[in-house]
Order: sequence, then C-alpha cells, then structure tokens
Amino acid sequence: MTAPLAAPRTPARLPVARQPIWTTGSQLHGYEYLYRSRHGRPAQVDLWSAPDQDVATASVLETLYDAGEPPGEARAFVNVTRSFVVRDRPLPAVHDRLVLEVVESVVVDDEVLAGLAALRNLGHLIAIDDFEATDGQRRMLPYADYVKLDCRAVERQGTALVDLARSWGGRLVAERVSTADRLAACTSLGFDLLQGDVLGPAVTLPL
Repeated sequence: MTAPLAAPRTPARLPVARQPIWTTGSQLHGYEYLYRSRHGRPAQVDLWSAPDQDVATASVLETLYDAGEPPGEARAFVNVTRSFVVRDRPLPAVHDRLVLEVVESVVVDDEVLAGLAALRNLGHLIAIDDFEATDGQRRMLPYADYVKLDCRAVERQGTALVDLARSWGGRLVAERVSTADRLAACTSLGFDLLQGDVLGPAVTLPL
C-alpha cells in the first residue's frame, strides 16, 4: 500500500485467507480477506457472538496490514461488523484500496445508516455482503460502492435481484462462482466483478 496503516491490536490472531476478485475481462481487482480457524478451515464466524466477531474483524485488519497486503494495486475487501460501522471500534485510516464489507448479520437502523454516511464522507469504500434485498440491505444501497450477490441467491430470485442491486450505481460482485455455467451466467447478467473457486480458491496466508 502507499502508506502503512494502523490497525487495532487484538489479544489473539486468527489465520486469514484471501480469495481473488476479478473483472469480467480477467483483470485482478482485489482480494477478499476471510477468517479462518486455527486449522486453516472456514471459521463460521457468522455463528459467533457479536463481541467475538468484532475481535475477529480487528484481527483480520491487523494481519492484513502487518503482512503488507494487498499486493500490487489490488483492493482489500474485509468483512466488518456493526461496531466498526458505527465507530464503536476503530478502523484503520482511510485508504483507497480498503473496502469495508458490511456483513449480512448487521441489523440496519438509523445509527448504522448514519455511520455509513459518515464513513463515505471520510472517503471509505463500502460494500454490501450477500445482498438478498432485505429491507435493511435496500436502505444501505445509496451508500454502497459495491454490492455482492451470492450466485445461489441470484438463481433463486432471478434478474430482479440483480436489477435492484445495481439500481444505485454500485459495482456488482458475483460470489460463489463455482462452475463454468455460473461464470457464463454472471457474465451475461452484466456483473462487474467475479469471485469464486472456479476463478481462484481462498488460500490461507502464512502468519
């Protein structure tokens, strides 16, 4: 990155994996940085308590910058919890290659929307994770630079979900692109960016 960023210090560090995010023209756009268990497997953080999820987010941010990630000009997509959105917990300084990805477990209320507005005004980039058109996610659309959709949700809800996701101008990211058929379908639907095992699996970073 162009300058070192200070991240919150945490009492314990979790392994972190990164998965590439590509443009439809096969150019690397960024990486999502994912929590992992101490054995390198998915940690199912969405089932953890809110305070534990906060610690995991802080740990990922710390690892990210201590490791000099992301490489090159790639952007770093990092899941953030409510505490980071409403600034109860500190974030690194604003950086044009860090994308704050609001996880689906965040309950959207006026405080969260005010937090997103403040973060955008400071220059932070915002993504909505796992968009399925819930009322809360719809309310976040005006603040989103990126909207991420799971291919399975698109297959269930159809093109109306895609059209709604792009209605405020955020760049659309297809997640879980796990087969050639899904890759072709997402490309035909006009997604801007693609993420999934068929394009590159998540790989755990060395600590």
